[in-house]
Amino acid sequence: MRPQIVLFGDSITEQSFRLGGWGAALADTYVRKADILNRGYGGYNTKWGLFLLHHLFPLDAPTPPVAATIFFGANDAALLGRTSERQHVPLEEYKENLRRMIQHLKKCSPSILVVLITPPPVDEAGRFEQARSMYGDKAMELPERTNEVTGEYAKQCVELARELGLPSINLWSKMQETEGWQKKFLSDGLHLTAEGNAIVHQEVVKAFNEAGFSAQKMPYDVPHHSEIDGQNPEKAFQLQCPAI
Repeated sequence: MRPQIVLFGDSITEQSFRLGGWGAALADTYVRKADILNRGYGGYNTKWGLFLLHHLFPLDAPTPPVAATIFFGANDAALLGRTSERQHVPLEEYKENLRRMIQHLKKCSPSILVVLITPPPVDEAGRFEQARSMYGDKAMELPERTNEVTGEYAKQCVELARELGLPSINLWSKMQETEGWQKKFLSDGLHLTAEGNAIVHQEVVKAFNEAGFSAQKMPYDVPHHSEIDGQNPEKAFQLQCPAI
């Protein structure tokens, strides 16, 4: 049975299995090595994500995941008094919710590798363009998210990872290192373009590799075809498929 890697998060995770998505690319990176499970939920914040923990990660699971990414914050950082305020989670509560998620995963498996990913930066002009395309003149003039506030959530995510000794990916900072990141990496001021997905995939693979979870070093789930003797194929399957 292949090891399982779970991607847990909001719409940026849910959409990651689309053409060019970072989750699909990760599944390709770990093909025949591990199964990548998409557990992304569009519109969710960390508060709502807590309700899913026992459903997605039961404590009595016979084979818990070997690794997981936790990728929340884009919705938690929605501003009060704006169109998406019902998704808002206060900054300190956001950090505590992430902590509770990690604690639960560690109860499922003390050896599980958990990688925290910060929310990406926000292109406020891009969000306004998106709102105008959807709501026309009824769109609010004030943005429902700002890059500055989202940066505070990213900071808390990185600080928590440091406190707990976990790897983290500061996507908020990483993307802003590139000139023109607003349109290069974000499709609507928040969600990812193909280039944005490529950055996430690159950083997740890097984090996994540095944690000793490299796909290249993992064994195939069944023998590679080059190991199979055409005259005596059963020899190649004795260890991994002993029932034959």
